Amino acid sequence: MKRIAVLGMPNTGKSTFFNRFTGATASIGNWPGITVDLMIAPIRIGDQPTEVIDLPGIYDLRGFSEDETVVQRFLESTPLNLVIIILNTAQLDRQLSLALQVKHLQLPAVLLLNMADEAPKFGVTVNAEKLTHHLGMPVIPMSAKYGGGYEAALVAISEALQAQDHPVSVQDFSDRLATDAHIATELETILQDAVHLPDQHQDTLTTRLDRILLHPVLGLPLFFAAMYLMFQVVYTLGTPLQDLLGQGLDWGKTTLLEPALASFPSFLKGFLIGGLYDGMGTVAAFIPVILLFFFCMAIVEDSSYLARSAFLMDAFMERLGLDGRSFVMSLMGFGCNVPAIMGTRVMRSPGLRMLSMLVIPFSLCSARLNVFIFMTTALFAPQVAPLVLFSLYLLSFAAALMTAALFKGRFVNQDPLVLELPPYRFPTFKQMLIRSWCEVKHFLRWSNRFIIAGVVVIWLLNNLPAGVPPASAQTLSGLIGQATQPVLQPLGINSQLAIALIFGFIAKEIVLGGLAVIYGASTEDSLGGAIAQQIDWVQAYSFMLFTLLYVPCLSTVAVLKSESKSIRFATFAVAWSIGLAWVASFIFYQGARALGF
Repeated sequence: MKRIAVLGMPNTGKSTFFNRFTGATASIGNWPGITVDLMIAPIRIGDQPTEVIDLPGIYDLRGFSEDETVVQRFLESTPLNLVIIILNTAQLDRQLSLALQVKHLQLPAVLLLNMADEAPKFGVTVNAEKLTHHLGMPVIPMSAKYGGGYEAALVAISEALQAQDHPVSVQDFSDRLATDAHIATELETILQDAVHLPDQHQDTLTTRLDRILLHPVLGLPLFFAAMYLMFQVVYTLGTPLQDLLGQGLDWGKTTLLEPALASFPSFLKGFLIGGLYDGMGTVAAFIPVILLFFFCMAIVEDSSYLARSAFLMDAFMERLGLDGRSFVMSLMGFGCNVPAIMGTRVMRSPGLRMLSMLVIPFSLCSARLNVFIFMTTALFAPQVAPLVLFSLYLLSFAAALMTAALFKGRFVNQDPLVLELPPYRFPTFKQMLIRSWCEVKHFLRWSNRFIIAGVVVIWLLNNLPAGVPPASAQTLSGLIGQATQPVLQPLGINSQLAIALIFGFIAKEIVLGGLAVIYGASTEDSLGGAIAQQIDWVQAYSFMLFTLLYVPCLSTVAVLKSESKSIRFATFAVAWSIGLAWVASFIFYQGARALGF
């Protein structure tokens, strides 16, 4: 099998090309000798089975960030048949140096000038033939987003791959890299001969939009207004779809499952229906909402508005010892905290990286999102529910900012931020659909990993020992729940919710399925009704506040330990989040009760 590596700078459309090239069939794997996960996809080019590896986006092969170190180690240790370099056509004056570095390493390569359709809008024109002559590798203009030039790129890749029967590895990596001065001289010569750049920045739609969206006074209010609007859209469109899916699952249970299991022993039947089906079905009913949320997030991210948010927040974040990248990583944590923490590898300053890793777990991830959507729908009026959910997002930011302010002296940032603002682009429908579907698949993969085991254990705790009423105070779950009350009762969290919180430490995906088992509810509506009869909105908000702030999941703890290489740091992060969760919930609950709510 031949092997291709995809290399490029961040924001060059490398992932878009990778998904188009591999058919979005990539899986995440750990590369031998490199302690990070890389995207790997097996494909066939002609009759040739080929493995394609998507390397982390980097700016420089001489860099010292963790991602740059990963790429250096990969190129040193892995024999390759071809390197595909992805550059932004409109930014060749800043990006062509990466292709020159690959050239001097004498690796077989093809250079794809992505976003070639956008370059003329910025007054940039490129002579691909001259560029091919200077670099000694095929140069193909293309658009990974719309597919223009893609067929020519495939032909060039196929021909280059066929010409390279034997893989090449880079020995003495540092010695073979050309000096910065040599690269700069060579770059100047190539730009003068093969690339036309405008003398001054042109007034484009991007610059006109930036005058409004990056306005020093209006910029941040507009950003938060856009996020609030997004939550309204998710609720308005997602709730009917969620109800429809819930009704379908209930129909499957009463029409198909219950008659099929009618002859089973009652204990086994109760376990299969009341434990597995109800628990997993309650979580599955939230798939439409999660799909819609990440569909909207794909627009925010791929339109380049997310990068603008980093710019808007950078000055403020700097006062807290962070920078705009920390803000972006926290936003990325809305999907899952684990990749967001791994994304801090782009930060060179150890202090900045540790402080960012400390605040990212407060980002409201998708697993917590389904818990909050359920609780807000069950305990609050439809007009108030989006506002309650939005308040939780604001509180997650507040917790992160307070944490940074308290600990910035311990983790000092010495890394200045260089931020690139790509032009505004509206992602294609296919891009948004692929992005949101990948997030749903990720959610389901993690859910299946934990929910089955979690729901089974909770059902057993709720039904053992034999001979006592299920879900009563005499069961194992009842005894455990009662044992937690000295600590959680001052927060308004009863023994049933306490069980869900305990298992939520393993993974928040378990919380909702666990509640369905604990309350013996078969549908989302019946579960909501059972909880609403037992607790009021003050208790519900206190429970959500604790769920928001305490440790997201064991996977996050594991990645905190592996990325920081410090069990002491991971322990500190866990203890701080639990302590903050308890104090915040205590203040809210006792304060609300003191005010008469």
